[in-house]
Amino acid sequence: MSQRPLGHSGLKTDPLIFGGNVFGWTLDERQSFEMLDAWLDAGFSTVDTADVYSRWVDGHSGGESERVLGAYFKARGNRDKVLLATKVGMDMGDGDKGLSKAYIQRAVEASLERLQTDYIDLYQSHLDDADTPLEETLEAYDRLIEAGKVRVIGASNYTADRLDEASQVAQRHALPRYETLQPCYNLYDRDDFETELAPLCLKYDIGVIPYFSLASGFLTGKYRSREDARGKARAGFVDKYFDERGMRILAALDDVAKRVDATPAAVSLAWLMAQPAVTAPIASATSRRQLVQLITATRLELDDAALRQLSEASAPD
Repeated sequence: MSQRPLGHSGLKTDPLIFGGNVFGWTLDERQSFEMLDAWLDAGFSTVDTADVYSRWVDGHSGGESERVLGAYFKARGNRDKVLLATKVGMDMGDGDKGLSKAYIQRAVEASLERLQTDYIDLYQSHLDDADTPLEETLEAYDRLIEAGKVRVIGASNYTADRLDEASQVAQRHALPRYETLQPCYNLYDRDDFETELAPLCLKYDIGVIPYFSLASGFLTGKYRSREDARGKARAGFVDKYFDERGMRILAALDDVAKRVDATPAAVSLAWLMAQPAVTAPIASATSRRQLVQLITATRLELDDAALRQLSEASAPD
């Protein structure tokens, strides 16, 4: 399987990354183990999670996904087989949030304990912290890299201006730079990333690993109306997509999928992987059938006509 570089870090990822937000949420520990086994058996290795997953669920406090992964590494003894990415900065309750040096030092230790590992391959700022100087945040990461607890750093949900500023601060003070960006990007959510972030990432050669690659399942075609999503775990995430443009995108996906003998999910991911600024999308699966669709996407090469049709149908209004 072809590997793709994560910026200038020296690390390489598969063309698709498994999204660990489902671990401990829509998949219990046993199901998570089965999905991880299948992912590795298929030749993939990169998994993305965050300390805050899945705090949004009633009764959860955050750390659920990392704990499942930690239990998996302990049970399988295969930590070295996984390129592990996690994040810090989102609100964990009791004032635990942000990117101050003091908080990052506490948060990384908590993540390492939950993950039952002594290092994180890619440690990402989950959300920009305007109250903390960028230099302070990067200095904190520099210490973690020197200590061997983190290999590479990345950013998520940064604006182009702040990512540009962070890159300049890193260069000016000889600090580690953000080698990756994790933005929200898919066939529906295009404008914010394509307008300013994509050109900047290409300029600095920053690896792009988009989340919500399948728009929380909307782009798989399984939700054709709000009624289809009602009562499902992701109902609140997909509500905004049920408009004229969303239906136009689904129609184009159906058409292309029929021509190439694939599913809308595979076609959606193949379109993302074909975008010049994208390194590897992040996507989740909760069943073997869904996992097969993800794997199929990495082997699907859309022709120019299909790419153009999808881009035109999904062009922001």
